[in-house]
Amino acid sequence: MTLRKHLLAPVFALAAAVSLSAIAAAADTPVQGGTLVYLEQQAHTNLYPPAGGFYPNGGILNQITDKLTYQNPQTLEIEPWLAQSWEVNADATQYTFKLRPGVTFSDGSPLDAAAVAKNFDIFGLGDKTLKYPVSEVVNNYDRSEVIDPLTVKFYFKKPSPGFLQGTAVIGSGLVSLKTLALPFDQLGDATKIIGSGPFVVASETLGKELTLKARPDYNWGPAKFEHQGRAYLDGIKYIVTGEDSVRIGALLAGQADFIRQVQAYDEPQVEGQGFKIYAPSTRGVNNSIVFRPDNQLVADVRVRKALSLATNRKEIVSTLFSKNYPVATSVIASTAIGYKDHSADLGFDLDKARQLLDEAGYVAGPDGTRAKDGKKLVLTAYESLPQPQNRATLQLIAQQWAKVGVKLNVLAGDAGSRTVDDLDPQKTSVSPAMVGRADPDVIKSQFYPKNRDALRQKGGGSDKIQSFVDDKLNGILEEIASQPDKQKRLQAVADAQAYLLEQAYAIPIFEEPQAFAGAPYVKGIAFEAVGRPSFYNVWLAK
Repeated sequence: MTLRKHLLAPVFALAAAVSLSAIAAAADTPVQGGTLVYLEQQAHTNLYPPAGGFYPNGGILNQITDKLTYQNPQTLEIEPWLAQSWEVNADATQYTFKLRPGVTFSDGSPLDAAAVAKNFDIFGLGDKTLKYPVSEVVNNYDRSEVIDPLTVKFYFKKPSPGFLQGTAVIGSGLVSLKTLALPFDQLGDATKIIGSGPFVVASETLGKELTLKARPDYNWGPAKFEHQGRAYLDGIKYIVTGEDSVRIGALLAGQADFIRQVQAYDEPQVEGQGFKIYAPSTRGVNNSIVFRPDNQLVADVRVRKALSLATNRKEIVSTLFSKNYPVATSVIASTAIGYKDHSADLGFDLDKARQLLDEAGYVAGPDGTRAKDGKKLVLTAYESLPQPQNRATLQLIAQQWAKVGVKLNVLAGDAGSRTVDDLDPQKTSVSPAMVGRADPDVIKSQFYPKNRDALRQKGGGSDKIQSFVDDKLNGILEEIASQPDKQKRLQAVADAQAYLLEQAYAIPIFEEPQAFAGAPYVKGIAFEAVGRPSFYNVWLAK
């Protein structure tokens, strides 16, 4: 596998009669052609659209699928896309969408009401036979109804106020009936994903390289986009490049045009050579440490609060990150809908931390590690490979916690036992977590037992015997997902933030962006509302 070398554009003499303003105008005029070489840190996994929350997946799905609606990343307003218009009843239990005519999937089949209905029936209900899981952004789904070829109606068992925004997310990208007829485990093969987007999959070397090509007849971008024809680029070549230094080196050497996952310590080098850093906010649940209260070592809220007080967030950010990673001031980002400032509840106080551990009965032993009833306060966490500098973050937290007599073992994120052990609170008492979505339902997605189940509650995704359950928290999360009154829903969002911090279930560290870098000749880069790149309007000014 080789990275192509870009040739420097020839320099032409300019006639004296050509004004500087005309040159500037020409430089800002999109041109068609060229292939964008995009280096991705990790290989994609399954491309079933609801799995698009994993950023390598979303970075592909955002180019090959379209959504019913478009969430403006600046205003967060929901705008028309494949749906020209929509109606929502008073209690948000019925949604009716009128579709844009003439849209087709890349296999030529129509993107009509029947296709949209089938997509959301699977997203909302799953399919046990084909092993499709339910989408975390579709709550309380009941059924669909095809009113006419361009009108589809959705019914919900109880209010689902987040559904409209849910039609705009990566996880609701629409795929053809042919794709939906395949079993879930075949959708790791990108060539089987048939969407209606501006690019189509041309070829794939699984786990290494993916090539997209522009769809020549594409003509249905989001309604408010000035650009409505085919993409400016001829194609996109994704190359999986795990080493940070290799991605940075290739970009600076002109062998790549755009890269994902730029570590904070590389930002000065990139910007110093005239390249651009992009750090769009993920607008969701902050990069955090979460506890699994079924583990007796962290079952006592005093222990969890002590560890929160022993965590120096400012030191973590100033040591490992940059201005693009604001210190967290709540469970969700300051750019998130419904955010409340909880800086006062996220202090750093080692003396108070030690006092709480004393009150919880944990006494320092000869080696400095606290113990109670002969059991040492030794916790375990696996690093999260997708999160920036997560191993270094956890190791710094381990140093901070050691000052109050708590040991944190940090295990490799690629360990073979990681997936199974992370579901077992007795083996993994602490875990890094974050999730991006520009809707309050993101909090439910993270903490509700039937969704990501970050706290590992009874009845969640683990098959281990568990007893911990927090009915109060789950009630608040259900209120967020089913309250049609906007102000009451926002109050539930506020309640969730306050309660999660009151119980010290999570220790928010920083607001996580997605960090990219691009060559100066790459123009028109844009991101959807939670930081996944869109290459539809991109062009190469070379």
